[in-house]
This record gives sequence, structure tokens and C-alpha cells, in this order.
Amino acid sequence: MTRNSLNMATGTLSNPTARRVLVTGGAGFLGTHLCTALIELGYEVLCLDNFFTGRRSNVAHLLGEPKFELLRHDVTFPLYVEVDEIYNLACPASPILYQRDPVQTTKTSVHGAINMLGLAKRTGARVLQASTSEVYGNPTITPQPEEYWGNVNPIGIRSCYDEGKRCAETLFFDYWRQHRLEIKVARIFNTYGPGMHPQDGRVVSNFIVQALSGQDLTIYGDGSQTRSFCYCDDLIRGMIALMQSPADVTGPINLGNPVEFTIHELAEAVLELTGTGSKIAFEPLPEDDPKQRKPDISLAKSSLSWEPEVKLRDGLVRTIEYFDKLLSEGEVELT
Repeated sequence: MTRNSLNMATGTLSNPTARRVLVTGGAGFLGTHLCTALIELGYEVLCLDNFFTGRRSNVAHLLGEPKFELLRHDVTFPLYVEVDEIYNLACPASPILYQRDPVQTTKTSVHGAINMLGLAKRTGARVLQASTSEVYGNPTITPQPEEYWGNVNPIGIRSCYDEGKRCAETLFFDYWRQHRLEIKVARIFNTYGPGMHPQDGRVVSNFIVQALSGQDLTIYGDGSQTRSFCYCDDLIRGMIALMQSPADVTGPINLGNPVEFTIHELAEAVLELTGTGSKIAFEPLPEDDPKQRKPDISLAKSSLSWEPEVKLRDGLVRTIEYFDKLLSEGEVELT
């Protein structure tokens, strides 16, 4: 089977024959950006979402595209379609959303992986799992390389997501070993940008919405915990590069920005860029909240020739503009 290869410099396909791609969770934050990028590259895209956290409005700009199709479906149920590639992004990705129905979150990760792997096996499709840096738990080493097995609480309030994603990775590699399926596993670190859900509970969206609405910015703990923030365009570029990499590049591969910031530094940057009069308020740290999160992207650099390009301040400016527009149009319900 001849595979298309993506020219990352020109953003074009070396083989112009469009392939049919399934994106589960395609109406979510990252799914929307991925669908848009794939359409621009000439693919036929089947976007699947059950709209638990994804929004139909996210992909409204694609509905008139002849190569785009939107299907309402839950990945915990089997799907019978004909596709060449599968990006499995389906699963709530923020604590406030995945803790809303933890049992369903685990089912989405595990049953969803089983169903997408079964579909890939039947159709001969290459399949990519959107895993997460949460598989490392509260890491005891930094930065986190792919060889690190993690420090995860299996019974905590975040375990539905953390362990669900870890089990999905297990299933992917067992299908690879047992059925020689073409798999790709991307471990995604904190990603932000336009299209984030304003009530998803993630720190970037929280800070920006609070600042633009004149509320105090809420920091949980003392703000010394660190995160690395990857802009959405960089992340999508990395995912497509991984999908188009040679078959023996299975991953897992970390995709994220290795430049580390404290939560307090992020809050100060948002205050400066929004020009708000808001202050910072401190609240107790939630259970199992990791103290440090920073990817080692050496493998992504060597295997994919990929690394982030967008600086945090530049990405924040674009994200602030997006949320400012949502607020002005009354699309954000303030609490």
C-alpha cells in the first residue's frame, strides 16, 4: 500500500491522491484543528463526535467542504466505515470534563481504542492514538522521556483519564505485536490556542476568561508547579508528521513544548497581555495535580524532524483574541 508523505515545509502531499481519514473526537479542540489541516491538505475527512465535550459549531466552517463529512457517533460502540487512516482523539481531556462522568471517560479510552483498532484491522488502516502526558502521572524525573514508566495513582479522581489512556496504549502495542497493525502513539503535553472550550477548566482558558471578565485569576497551590505549553498549530503539525512517518516509527513519541513555565509566570503573562486590573487568588491544590510537567522531545526531533515554533507570548496573544471575541459575542457564560 503506497502511503502519502507530508511535505512539512510546503504543507502539501507528495502523492496528490486524497486519502479518506477518520478523526474521532473531531469536533473537539484539537480535533477541529486537525480536521481543518487535513482538509487543507486535500484529504477526505470523516469527523466523528458524540458532542459530549465537542461542539458542532467548532466545525461549522467545514460543513460546506465537499471532502468533509460529520457523523454523530460514540466510539464506545463499533463503527463500520471504509477509511485509510484513523486519528483516535475521542476522550474528554480536561479534569473538569472527564471527572464529570469518570466511568464513561474510562470506557471512551478503553472501548474506544478497542473499536478503532478493530476497524483498523478490518480495513488495513494506519491508526494513531492521541495519548497524553498524564500517563507519566506526577513524575519523579524531569524532563519526561518516553522510556519513563510514570508515577500514577490508579485509584484517584484523575485515574479515569490517566489509566484509561495507559490501557489504550497497552491495547495499541498488543495489536501491533499480535496483529502487526500499523500504529502510532503520540503523548500530547499541555496544548492551548483558539478553539479551546471556555469552561474546560484548563489553566490557559481559565486565566484568559477570568482576566477578560475582570475576575481574579485562580491559582491552585502556590503557583510554583510547572507546565510546558504547546500551541495548537505546532501540535497538529507534529501529529500529522507522526502519522506520515515510516511504519517502524510507532512511538510513543512526546509532542509538546519543552520550555517550562510556572503557573504563576503564566498568570503574570496573561495579566500583562490582557491589560486587566485583575489580581491573583490562591486556592488549595487539587488531589493528584502533578507538580511538574516537561517533555523530552529528543525522539520527535530525530524521528519526525519536529519541534515547536510558536513562542508562548505569541500563542497567548492569538488565544486572547479568540476568547475576547467569544466574550463580545456573548458565547461565554461567566460564573
